[in-house]
Amino acid sequence: MLKKSPAFSGFSVDNIEKAKQFYSQTLGLDVSEKMGILTLNIAGGVKVGIYPKPNHTPATFTVLNFPVDDLEASVDELIKKGIVFEQYDSPELKTDAKGIHRTLDKTKGPDIAWFKDPAGNILSVLRPIQ
Repeated sequence: MLKKSPAFSGFSVDNIEKAKQFYSQTLGLDVSEKMGILTLNIAGGVKVGIYPKPNHTPATFTVLNFPVDDLEASVDELIKKGIVFEQYDSPELKTDAKGIHRTLDKTKGPDIAWFKDPAGNILSVLRPIQ
């Protein structure tokens, strides 16, 4: 029944105008708006819905991942645009000064850097595992 459904994911924000500015201007994504709901039109035909929620609570997990060819350059470019990357320093998860978690054992995941949108939702840029 759902096999041929063009499913999409979505998440909430507390301020749709701030979200629209962040995703369209800061991240440079194609954003459309209809009836107060944003649609991120991501490369490859992927669509992600962003909807306002008055009692929004930021997700405690990554809601959107952006695979990039050059992680270091992407992080540098986002920093220039004012993005602040998350810093982690635990035995399981450490990031460098830029906020990049560099995976020594590539079987355990990609090199990745996390940041937040204005509503506090967690996003990432990552180097896909080859």
